[in-house]
This record gives sequence, structure tokens and C-alpha cells, in this order.
Amino acid sequence: MHLHDLSPAPGSRRKPKRLGCGVGSGTGKTAGKGHKGQKARAGGGVSRGFEGGQMPIQRRVPKRGFNNARHATNYEVVNLKALEERFEAGAEITAVELLSVGLIHGNLHGVKILATGDISKAFNVKANAFSAKAVEKIAAAGGKAEVI
Repeated sequence: MHLHDLSPAPGSRRKPKRLGCGVGSGTGKTAGKGHKGQKARAGGGVSRGFEGGQMPIQRRVPKRGFNNARHATNYEVVNLKALEERFEAGAEITAVELLSVGLIHGNLHGVKILATGDISKAFNVKANAFSAKAVEKIAAAGGKAEVI
């Protein structure tokens, strides 16, 4: 395949609507803008959140209190069944290995291992956090869970 062979998928590209092209075109005369008014003018229209002069909701609602979302630690979550499927017994599993096999994307604060699924292979897992059940299951399979 070469650059000159590329073309958009059929039906994905549409010609732009041609406005003001005569009365019979369907969008002639006022070009689909109706008669007069703020939205018919050049550059007309209202800003986002405008409510016709009424105090907008984003200004009416009080902004008080604390929200932890800005300070929360968000982990990339990996289940034990995914480790069982993707890694061999005795493997050393770190965030780098999880990234290389596509289990994480590497854009959050760390990796947390959860206990969904069962494992029969012994892994040495290094992660930022573990659920209590995950630690039990890893130890029961003969592996080791290490918090980094």
C-alpha cells in the first residue's frame, strides 16, 4: 500500500451544505437562519451556559466544601486472572512488564492488583498497592507480593 492508494471510507466524507444558493435549494434567502433575531446576525448567538438573562446554574449553585477528586490517588487496576493468562510461572511482574503486555496504560499514579480470578502459578509481583485477598491468593500459589 502506498500513500496514493489511501482514500476515506465510503460515506464518511460529505460535501458541505451550500447556504444561500437560491430559493429552490432549501437553504436559500436566509441560509437556514430564519428571520432576524440574535442567532440570525453575523457572529450572533449566545455564549455557553447563557440562560436568557436568568442567573446561570453554574453561578446559582453554591461552591462550598471539599472535594477529594483533585487529591485522590488513582491506580491502574490489574486482576489476578489477567496475570495468570499473560505471564509464565516464576515471572517477576513489575509495572514495566504490565505496560509491555498491554495490561496498563501508564497514565495514572501506580498499579493496584485486585483478587478477581484464581492463580495457580507462582509470581513475584511488585506493585504500588494490593487488595488483601490478592496478597492471600498470591501467597497461596507460592508467589510473593511486594509493595513498592
